[in-house]
Amino acid sequence: MDLFTGLLLLCSALALVSGAPAHSEHSAAEEGAAVPDRCDGIEFDAITPDENGKTFFFKGAYLWKGFNGPAQVSTEFFKEMDDTHNSGHVDAAFRMHSSKNPEDQDHMYFFLDDKVFRYYNLTLTAGYPKDIQEDFPGVPSHLDAAVECPAGECMADSVLFFKGHDVHVYDIDTKTVKTKTWSHLPVCTSVLRWLEHYYCFHGHNFTRFNPLLGDVKGPYPKDSRNYFMSCDNFGHGGKYRTPKCSEIKLDAITTDDKGKKYMFAGPIYMRLDTHRDGLHAFPITRMWSEMVRGVDAVFSYSDKLYMIKDEEVFIYKEGANHTLVEGYPKTLKEELGFEGHVDAAFVCPNEHWVYVIKGKQMLKIDLTATPRAVTEDLPIPLSDIDAGFCDSEGVLVFKGSQYYKYDSPMILAKGRMAPVPENITPDMMGCHE
Repeated sequence: MDLFTGLLLLCSALALVSGAPAHSEHSAAEEGAAVPDRCDGIEFDAITPDENGKTFFFKGAYLWKGFNGPAQVSTEFFKEMDDTHNSGHVDAAFRMHSSKNPEDQDHMYFFLDDKVFRYYNLTLTAGYPKDIQEDFPGVPSHLDAAVECPAGECMADSVLFFKGHDVHVYDIDTKTVKTKTWSHLPVCTSVLRWLEHYYCFHGHNFTRFNPLLGDVKGPYPKDSRNYFMSCDNFGHGGKYRTPKCSEIKLDAITTDDKGKKYMFAGPIYMRLDTHRDGLHAFPITRMWSEMVRGVDAVFSYSDKLYMIKDEEVFIYKEGANHTLVEGYPKTLKEELGFEGHVDAAFVCPNEHWVYVIKGKQMLKIDLTATPRAVTEDLPIPLSDIDAGFCDSEGVLVFKGSQYYKYDSPMILAKGRMAPVPENITPDMMGCHE
């Protein structure tokens, strides 16, 4: 699965002059040293997300907080690094993933020469900085890059430290290091794990790689200005403005069998289970190439995503590539036993019925039956529903920028009056107030 993040990774970086200060941030600013502009095609010193999923990009004495926004003096956020070294730069950085050590989880680690600094919520941990060897025995100093690698993507919870073409794989639990040489991979000046993929940044380009073997698949390198920032004459996929929460209007929302939660609105979709990497929108066609007209409703059942648009049902196998099942799309009548426009659809955990909302009706369909057909036609107290969702806590039905909460589908059907609606929040959908 390739990275096409033009939608929502849209930035308003200031048009600043490029450069790399060789000493402290404050002295650089005072002496009028040139400020780097990432749209000029710079090479980053380090990239890492913080505990809230906000990604920091470092260059010389400056940083960018997030995929949009202006360059800022880095010591406004991490003052102690300059107090200690007066160096005005970061060699490498990563955010810790350690399932067995919750006291370390999500801390940011910065490497300068032979020292390591640890921060959480922009606050330096007591006792730091330390020698790198004290925290990470066997890891060399003067690193080029670092990145976390959770168990399942690596053999164990690990950190990959890069120096030249050598990669030092540090096992967090055993505190042991294995060194590999990946001469086929460019020398990385920064590395980012983002949405379960790994990106080696070199020059103004990046190359996606496998964290176990370092192998590269696909047409790389690619220009980072097309994907990780917004620059004039660059970008992939058009323009997207993060909406206000009061402007939100969903088309569908669902969770697949692997726990990935998706929201669909117009031509874009968003993963809602990726708070550690932030919430980001992508074109629906990036993942489901046939859905060029968007969706009316989506639900997940038996390792498949059912995507409904007009009178057609598209069924995709869940997985890295979301492959369309052979023989699809089919009509609603063929697949689910009814006709007409669909407003919303959802399946509750560990159940075999899909509930389809059409106007003020809710159809209950047995997904184990052959052929499938409507088993119940239930009235509901709401109309003009945009999307529906069911999990272990109950049912949410969305209407514009608000939602209604019910304990179960049957309570939704039996209720004579709708409950008081609640407003969609930034934490839910990545919108802003």
